[in-house]
Amino acid sequence: MKTLIIIQARMGSTRLPGKVLKPLGDTVVLDYVVSRCRQVKQVDEVIVATSVLPQDDAIEKWCQKHHVPCFRGSEDDVLARYYECAKPYHPDYVIRVTADCPFVDFELANNVIEAMTVKPSDIVIVKGDLPRGLVVEMMSFSALEYIYHHGKEPRHREHVTYYAYEFTDEFKHTYVQAPESIQHPQLRITLDTEEDYQLCMAVANHFKGDNLISSQKVVQFLLEHPDIAKLNAHIQQKPVI
Repeated sequence: MKTLIIIQARMGSTRLPGKVLKPLGDTVVLDYVVSRCRQVKQVDEVIVATSVLPQDDAIEKWCQKHHVPCFRGSEDDVLARYYECAKPYHPDYVIRVTADCPFVDFELANNVIEAMTVKPSDIVIVKGDLPRGLVVEMMSFSALEYIYHHGKEPRHREHVTYYAYEFTDEFKHTYVQAPESIQHPQLRITLDTEEDYQLCMAVANHFKGDNLISSQKVVQFLLEHPDIAKLNAHIQQKPVI
C-alpha cells in the first residue's frame, strides 16, 4: 500500500499573510507540520504542494533547504494541484494535511492508516468532535481522481475533499473513533489569524524544543490554561461558498 502525505501550503493568506513560514518555537510553522507528518508510519513520501505564484517561491526555497519534495501548481484550483502532485507517484492512498495545522495529530493519523489497511475504502471518516487543526484526511487515489473529474463547483476545487462529504453516497467509508481525550471542539488549534498565532506561540513556547509533542498533551495544556485557550475562542471559521 503506497501512501503519500500532501501538505497544502501557501503564503497568501488574507487574514495572516506568510503564516506557514512564521517563527514558531525554535523553528517555523511549516517545519512543525512536516516533522509531525514524517512521524506517521507506513507513509512513503511527505510532499509540500504550493502554488506557482512568485510569493510562494519562499516555500519552495524552504523545502529545497530542508530536503522536502515540493510541487507547484494552481493557486485557486487546489484540487487540481493535489491531483497533479499525487499522480506521478502512482499512490494507492493520499493523506491531506494543511500547513496551517502545526500540531496535527500524527498519532491519530497512524490510527487512520491502520483502519484503512484493515478495511480498505474510498475515504476515512474520523468520528468525534475535535478541535480544528488536528485531524488528517485520507482517501484512495481513485477517489481523489473521481473527485477531480466530478467536482465542478468552486467549493470543490478550493476544498479538496469537500465533494466527498457533500455526496457521501458516492463513496465507501471507513470509520475511526477519535480518542475522548481530544474531543474538545471548543478549542481552535489552527493558524488563520493573529489570535491563532498567539495561541500557537504560547503552546510552542511551553513545549519549547519539542515540535513532536503529542496532540493530546497540547489539548490538555489548553484545558489547563483557559486564559490561553480563549485567545482565539471568538474567531469564526470562514464559510465554504
